[in-house]
Amino acid sequence: MDFLSVRPGQPNTQNSPRGTDQRGQDSTPQVQIADSVGVPRLREQLRHAREALRLQMVATAAAQREATELQRRLDALLGSTSWRLTGPLRRGIDLCREWGLFRRGREGAGTEVRLNASEAYARWIDQFDYQPEAHRALYERQIAILADQPLISVIMPAYNSDAAHLDVAIRSVRNQIYPHWELCICDDASPQRTVREVVQRHLTEEPRIKFMRRDVNGHISEATNAAFSLASGTFVALLDHDDVLREHALAEVAIAVSDRPNIEILYSDEDKIDDEGQRFDPFFKPDFSPDLFLAQNYLNHLTVHRAANIRRVGGWRKGFEGSQDYDLSLRILESIDRTSIVHIPKVLYHWRATTGSTASSGSEKNYAYDAGLRALQEHVERVGLGARVEPAEGVTFYRVVRTLPTPEPLVSLIIPTKDKADILRLCLDSILTKTAYPNFEILVIDNNSTEDETFALLETMKQDPRVRVLPYRHPFNYSAINNFAAQEARGSILGLVNNDIEVITPSWLTELVSHAVRPEVGCVGAKLYYPDDTIQHAGIILGIGGVAGHSHKHFPRDSFGYFSRLKVCQNVSAVTGACLVVRRDVFDDVGGLDADNLAVAFNDVDFCLRIRDRGYLNVFSPVAELYHHESISRGADEAPDKRERFNREVLYMLRRWGRVLEEDPFYSPELTRRSEDFRIRDA
Repeated sequence: MDFLSVRPGQPNTQNSPRGTDQRGQDSTPQVQIADSVGVPRLREQLRHAREALRLQMVATAAAQREATELQRRLDALLGSTSWRLTGPLRRGIDLCREWGLFRRGREGAGTEVRLNASEAYARWIDQFDYQPEAHRALYERQIAILADQPLISVIMPAYNSDAAHLDVAIRSVRNQIYPHWELCICDDASPQRTVREVVQRHLTEEPRIKFMRRDVNGHISEATNAAFSLASGTFVALLDHDDVLREHALAEVAIAVSDRPNIEILYSDEDKIDDEGQRFDPFFKPDFSPDLFLAQNYLNHLTVHRAANIRRVGGWRKGFEGSQDYDLSLRILESIDRTSIVHIPKVLYHWRATTGSTASSGSEKNYAYDAGLRALQEHVERVGLGARVEPAEGVTFYRVVRTLPTPEPLVSLIIPTKDKADILRLCLDSILTKTAYPNFEILVIDNNSTEDETFALLETMKQDPRVRVLPYRHPFNYSAINNFAAQEARGSILGLVNNDIEVITPSWLTELVSHAVRPEVGCVGAKLYYPDDTIQHAGIILGIGGVAGHSHKHFPRDSFGYFSRLKVCQNVSAVTGACLVVRRDVFDDVGGLDADNLAVAFNDVDFCLRIRDRGYLNVFSPVAELYHHESISRGADEAPDKRERFNREVLYMLRRWGRVLEEDPFYSPELTRRSEDFRIRDA
């Protein structure tokens, strides 16, 4: 497990899987010996050469092990029953069965995860987490060679603090491996003497602690500003008066800053601790997701800001107590690039869960929720989104409702089909009668239908001026069919829709289009359910089962998901082509779907990844809800020729995308790739 963010040019034999240094270059130095070189220098050069050779041999062995493991995974993937039966766009038997895991039904989804969460996290801590005796010396050595060692100011407002908890919080800063810090504490006119007494004891022992006391209580925003006034560091880390910093936290921050000098904001993973110091409820976060951040302040703990940005926006605003950090981050985000926001995927912060704290229950401190909503609404207005903010349904988070352009752009919904008139009728009727969005056309692409009932239905549907029927007289190739239809479409926005989709929410297309028209957005996907009201699609996660899988598959329809991911808008690496909306210019920019290499499977994943590579964001919205009856008109890929085709497409994806499939930025590396339920990974 990589516990250190190894700097370029510093080989790490424990962590590097390749036979190269961190720059991807041959790590063996070129030793040149001249006649004038003395014996001591020759010996030193020889020692370096032998060490480099040893490192190269270790790295080569690691690469060989990785190649063996990849081959094993590929053999298992291609030989498994569920993968052989998987149809177009990764439909079919649940991958959990492939891995010997339970398959959820409607009632039982998530139960096993909840029951075993504490045990699973305890195992994860033992196997993968930072261990002082094993890793502290490694951090110390790496800190010693950092070219840039910035001063980090830890800001701590305090009020009537519990003496024991405050003492632990201060000691967690004093115990930092990284030495270049200062702790700035402000007592917000506490009536009790606890804060002064505890801090005074530490002041006598530690010169890096700064302390002030306000004469008048000003609440959290003013107290934080007062603590910040003491700070002289380049970066500012935020620590609550009863929480705990891991001892390697600031070391990780310093290493990240050294590697990425343009960093403006850093944030880490976190967990909670109870009054007995027991750890639980880890939050393994995604990398920065702009849409998710507009739904929830998931950066939270630990967050580190460049101090100059805090000064530029005027610090923390009074009146936003409870969500003052969210408000600050939103204002800073308005003038920095999202690429300067860095996620450290390690648990660096313990959030103390006490009665009445926001850590103990999402229902605590309603004033904090209201303040967050106001902060977000003001942010939306400042940046001119032309949107309103409202509560997300069923959770204590937010939804940004975006307005559509006037007039609404024409959307061309492309529906490939073959026979199965009853399924197609259900799809078309639901779109035509339930869709609230006013400006759309439907292109039904008839791919070699043979049934009279289908022909009769198509003739009837053509009577509606919104429907066109186009024949495609070639073998089934999902990518080619959609590329053909895109050329015939009149709309500036394209919608790829399966013929077994059934509309639930009338606003589905309005919601998807409201995101698709955003210039920074590529593909937009909907929330799809199986007919039994379990989740079929809520975004695609790379690496699940080898290539990709669907987020929260088979969870009950009303589930919150991992930290409410099923209830809020967010960015994802890919969305399913069963219901995908994209601007025509983006579609054309990447050349449409790959008809040459991905006729049936993974073409949506490949399409989304190529769009992501162009710098666009892909979006999943849970507000657009539809049923997906799962490839009824095509059936499963059971024939030998279909299995062979599917195997080729798997191999193509592995060759084309390689390690990209193992590193989904919107899915933590500490979560499993064996199932789609967000459980903690194991060995």
